[in-house]
Amino acid sequence: MKLSKLNQLSSALKSTFNHKPTFKPTITLSILETHLHNCHNLKQFNRILSQMILTGFISDTFAASRLLKFSTDSPFIGLDYSLQIFDRIENSNGFMWNTMMRAYIQSNSAEKALLLYKLMVKNNVGPDNYTYPLVVQACAVRLLEFGGKEIHDHVLKVGFDSDVYVQNTLINMYAVCGNMRDARKLFDESPVLDSVSWNSILAGYVKKGDVEEAKLIFDQMPQRNIVASNSMIVLLGKMGQVMEAWKLFNEMDEKDMVSWSALISGYEQNGMYEEALVMFIEMNANGMRLDEVVVVSVLSACAHLSIVKTGKMIHGLVIRMGIESYVNLQNALIHMYSGSGEIMDAQKLFNGSHNLDQISWNSMISGCMKCGSVEKARALFDVMPEKDIVSWSAVISGYAQHDCFSETLALFHEMQLGQIRPDETILVSVISACTHLAALDQGKWVHAYIRKNGLKVNVILGTTLLDMYMKCGCVENALEVFNGMEEKGVSSWNALIIGLAVNGLVERSLDMFSEMKNNGVIPNEITFMGVLGACRHMGLVDEGRCHFASMIEKHGIEPNVKHYGCMVDLLGRAGLLNEAEKLIESMPMAPDVATWGALLGACKKHGDTEMGERVGRKLIELQPDHDGFHVLLSNIFASKGDWEDVLEVRGMMKQQGVVKTPGCSLIEANGVVHEFLAGDKTHPWINKVEGMLNEMAKRLKMEGYAPDTNEVSLDIDEEEKETTLFRHSEKLAIAFGLLTISPPTPIRIMKNLRICNDCHTAAKLISKAYAREIVVRDRHRFHYFKEGACSCMDYW
Repeated sequence: MKLSKLNQLSSALKSTFNHKPTFKPTITLSILETHLHNCHNLKQFNRILSQMILTGFISDTFAASRLLKFSTDSPFIGLDYSLQIFDRIENSNGFMWNTMMRAYIQSNSAEKALLLYKLMVKNNVGPDNYTYPLVVQACAVRLLEFGGKEIHDHVLKVGFDSDVYVQNTLINMYAVCGNMRDARKLFDESPVLDSVSWNSILAGYVKKGDVEEAKLIFDQMPQRNIVASNSMIVLLGKMGQVMEAWKLFNEMDEKDMVSWSALISGYEQNGMYEEALVMFIEMNANGMRLDEVVVVSVLSACAHLSIVKTGKMIHGLVIRMGIESYVNLQNALIHMYSGSGEIMDAQKLFNGSHNLDQISWNSMISGCMKCGSVEKARALFDVMPEKDIVSWSAVISGYAQHDCFSETLALFHEMQLGQIRPDETILVSVISACTHLAALDQGKWVHAYIRKNGLKVNVILGTTLLDMYMKCGCVENALEVFNGMEEKGVSSWNALIIGLAVNGLVERSLDMFSEMKNNGVIPNEITFMGVLGACRHMGLVDEGRCHFASMIEKHGIEPNVKHYGCMVDLLGRAGLLNEAEKLIESMPMAPDVATWGALLGACKKHGDTEMGERVGRKLIELQPDHDGFHVLLSNIFASKGDWEDVLEVRGMMKQQGVVKTPGCSLIEANGVVHEFLAGDKTHPWINKVEGMLNEMAKRLKMEGYAPDTNEVSLDIDEEEKETTLFRHSEKLAIAFGLLTISPPTPIRIMKNLRICNDCHTAAKLISKAYAREIVVRDRHRFHYFKEGACSCMDYW
């Protein structure tokens, strides 16, 4: 009702009440009942009200009570107007006060009902056994346990504590507020218990998730009704005891829609999606009425099973039932279609819906991201009416999952400007982006943000932080994170073991593996990848063999193709080429190209051109579009001076459309990540970098540096080879680091390929010549260059 209209009615009402009756009443109770029965709008009601006031019949308590009850129940009369009628009735009785309180509770204004109760007591109108259930209910609705206890004290003082109706509402109030101790005390002390009493106490234990107490109450119930059984099915489903829920369902003499829906939801919540669909089909076959709740559960099952065809059939059923406009159903359908890759169907529903809510937008954005429609997801995000934490999380996480790491960080910074507090999912995505971009400064800022805001570092977040520090070469920071984690999962130990190995701390990595087992943490396949990788980095052949054998003998883990590949690499690096090849031939599964590639790399390292040529040609046959294998084979031929064979390989690359992946190095300076490609001339600082390269060349010659031109597999003169070598991406990045990063801060570089012999030698000498620590993370491991030496001890 509009305010102006309400003011007009209020004025008219006041004027009417002030009028003194001048003749005897001409209305009776029977006439009032007839008038109210035929009253269908506010105008008719005002006519009845005026007649009662003008005739003085409003003073009749019963008649006034009947009028007020009609007013509060009518859809065309506002509660504010009913309150004005109530305020102007003289000698209002308890029934009228109860009527107004009940009306406020039903209109979700429980706090106004409590205010009325206080006025009722103040005006000395005696509350009755109908009043107290109402005010206790109002406390339950607003979870006001303290207020409920005050009402409980009033009940005890006036002696209504033996009334079963009052007792039941008190039991329910304590149960709803989570105080099962007082609820149970009332229940146990109650002289009379009815079905409502039993259902109320059971509902409290169900809400709390206390299966054992709920079972005890359920088993003791004198008569189990359908409401109690349904409550138990819901609880058992939520707590993962689905078979018990199914057993109880089958034991029920009578089942309603809620019974079926509860069991189907239980199946869906516990990942038993096929069982949920079977039960839904059976429910439909039994002629049970369907509602949106059960259909939403079934659509979720379809989404998880990626069975769009079944989902479309259920969509058709929804349309025939005429419930397709429910927003929860719309959202479930959008989620089902988008999650199964049917983004156009999801978009059609989204565009045609008039009841979109926040979940609708978030579901659509998440679906677009899942389908790889990153730009469409961002476009939706930019125009959505209101963004919540789920919206930000969907886009930021989506960017990270699609390797859009720069966009991930940019959007996170935009989110920070909006004062949105990130959740765990967002922080994990942002830290992951920092890891991939080698953006250590930004990663440290996120870590500082977590500490400053007192956010809990759980297993996932802690492991992601640990992984970032390890992959950025900050071992001490990583260990600090690990030691500070209250809970450590196997993934945390794996990240520690692998990180220490990659950073060259092999002995410490293997010690952590022993400590992991001593702590009762069972290693998995990934753990052994880390352990074997540690042995590979330092050439610990015998120890690697022992760990490989222990996988099956001690831990019952069957080595997969990656474990075999790791062993082949370990043997190959150690020069045991024949043993490595025999291991490949003995594998219980077909070796993958990575395993053959490890052997090929070992052939090049140890100069076995015969085996290298044979393995290289085999690899090119297996994967003709792999640039690395072509390059390795070409390098093997070049090392022998077989330029015709080099040209043949390069011709094959051209014919197959294979393009050599250019060397790329990332370096962070002053919080900004810079990228350098081999032979790069596009960087804004390139002129200064060129100048630094010339200075570096002079200093290196003074240190005895001689370019390793064997690294250049081109038939060009030595001077050109030297120039080519000196424009490798890591040398450009080092020059940039010397210009922009002040000592003693290390120069940290992340490279996409394995560092070459020449760059490795140059980096050692640069660290000595400039007294700078240089950290290079290549495709396989970290190299810490300091005072002319490398942490890998020239074994990589």
